[in-house]
Amino acid sequence: MADRPNIILILADDMGYSDIGCYGSEIRTPNLDRLGNDGLRFTQMYNSARCCPSRAALLTGLNPHQAGVGHMMDALGPDSYQGYLNRSCATIAEVLRGSGYATYMSGKWHVGGRFDLRDSDSWEALMGDVRHPIPVQRGFDRFYGIVAGSANYFFPRMLMEDDKFIELDPDGYYFTDAITDNAIKMLDENGADKPFFLHVTYTAPHWPLHAHEEDIARYEGKYRDGWDNLRTARHEELKGMGILDSKWPISPRDAASRPWEDEGNIDWEDLKMATYAAQIDRMDQGIGRILDKVKALGVEDNTLVMFLSDNGGCAEFLAEDTMRPEPSMYASPNPDGTSIKMGNIPDLRPGPGDTFMSYDLPWANASNSPFRLFKRWTHEGGISTPFIVHWPNKIKQAGIVHEPTHITDIAATCIEAAGATYPSELNGNPVTPIEGRSFMDAISNGSWKRDLPIYWEHEGSRAVRIENWKLVSEVDGQWELYDMDEDRTELTNLIETNRPRADEMIKLYGAWADRCGVFPWPLSPAARFMNMRGEHNHYV
Repeated sequence: MADRPNIILILADDMGYSDIGCYGSEIRTPNLDRLGNDGLRFTQMYNSARCCPSRAALLTGLNPHQAGVGHMMDALGPDSYQGYLNRSCATIAEVLRGSGYATYMSGKWHVGGRFDLRDSDSWEALMGDVRHPIPVQRGFDRFYGIVAGSANYFFPRMLMEDDKFIELDPDGYYFTDAITDNAIKMLDENGADKPFFLHVTYTAPHWPLHAHEEDIARYEGKYRDGWDNLRTARHEELKGMGILDSKWPISPRDAASRPWEDEGNIDWEDLKMATYAAQIDRMDQGIGRILDKVKALGVEDNTLVMFLSDNGGCAEFLAEDTMRPEPSMYASPNPDGTSIKMGNIPDLRPGPGDTFMSYDLPWANASNSPFRLFKRWTHEGGISTPFIVHWPNKIKQAGIVHEPTHITDIAATCIEAAGATYPSELNGNPVTPIEGRSFMDAISNGSWKRDLPIYWEHEGSRAVRIENWKLVSEVDGQWELYDMDEDRTELTNLIETNRPRADEMIKLYGAWADRCGVFPWPLSPAARFMNMRGEHNHYV
């Protein structure tokens, strides 16, 4: 028991592939950089394209549809799209707690059904029922955070501690800092005698653009050269680090973006990206504080730390007029009585809690440099994440792991590292066999090989990866085929010259979709609820 590792699993929200220093970014992330440079950096770790599906896959080691979260939190009919974790899955916390671990979570849940943020009177009645499970019902001893998808960083709604909603003292409050504070508090409560699993799920850098002014000031003015130059600079850094092959050219600027020289609001655009960078900076500061606590407890060497993002950079546009008949769910006044100025308003400074902005598609295109597309899509820009593994007792030589790896593999690895056993049943319910594969070989030896294909589906965007080949399709689009060894940025579609291979992969995808409960999108006309702006942007 004593030699089993502690495990800290850290998840960022809506952060792109090249948004931290050890993956090519100019953003200051010294704590993540130390973990990456002293541990392992995976270059082809894949998430599930969006927050809820990625969280379901991460927690359970199953494909999202198998866990009941085939889309988001709305119940869309089939069990695979019920919008909350089902009873046929086992979370990492449930498995590890059953094996003697203390289990803690601080941050964002978002796999527990839909809540109406505008109807606070309904929260208590729904919270914890069969359609709205909360972390302490799915294996966590302690929980601090939100069960919904996003929140005002200075005045988050639906804030919970364990199984109760709590009142917020807004004086000096910032959600990223509070997530860190409560993670540290949980570690203090646990001490050094019992192995722990700590899941830290920051909402940073998910919209809205809220940050401390001192953090914003560190970056203001640094982005006046624009998104085109930023994309190029990050691509060059990634190649120089050996994370990307130098033969892979950068993808063209997204068709829904625009040349920086045509931008008329340079100061405001610079400030938006500076605020986004400040959110990541503050998250890294918090990670540093957690690592300091681990060191103070004397368990640093035998603590396995992992870090990733739930999807690629987010191209969503927070419009002043959302074209929806009802007011935005985020437009409610703050607890201090201030009203929210909703939307990307050029003469308004982002950062404070009475604003609600996003950094928008062109900057998201830079966050995902050098890849195509964004959060929601199954091209590389939507599903590729930085992934860091740090474990001093086991990783004897820092390195870069290039083998394709999937978010479901993280659960399998945590369970193996802990010496736990994945159950065949839980609380009297049969459990779906785990889909993920442990990459403990990579931790021990620096490399590994996944023995199964990787599949994706989200909102009709589909993909399958088998060794160096990737078959992918946008929603309502045609299948495309890429040789990822030669063309990771997905620029040369080889489907016409490789029809037999493509047909076999299409067949395999269909069998996977049938097995996992994937339905054609949209399931109903109401399911496609986002109004489109441009080719690759969504109104919110």
